[in-house]
Amino acid sequence: MKVVKVVLSPDAENTLKELESFATKRKQERTLVNGFYKKIEMVKYDVHYGDSVEKDRIPLEYRIKYNATNLFRVEIPGFWRFTYTLKNGVTEDETVVLVLDIMDHEQYDRIFHYRKR
Repeated sequence: MKVVKVVLSPDAENTLKELESFATKRKQERTLVNGFYKKIEMVKYDVHYGDSVEKDRIPLEYRIKYNATNLFRVEIPGFWRFTYTLKNGVTEDETVVLVLDIMDHEQYDRIFHYRKR
């Protein structure tokens, strides 16, 4: 049985900490944080849970910074998303889910070069 380890990139970790700092006072941030953790549990259960991003659509930044050769996108409440890539773990029985970004819709459009209509 494969062991799934979830690791957050520094960018994702900073975003999550910021959202968590507001979560006690604001319902929107609390909903985002709870939604993120629920989806992470689903990813732990099925590492291919997210929508697969076509290889030619993987942002160059992810390819360079994280050596991402695969990419998945998961929607969370409030039109937010997080992206992750799968890496081999230390042992052959371990899979690492590296969460690259947690972002709002506007940032997602910017990273993936989608244009407003």
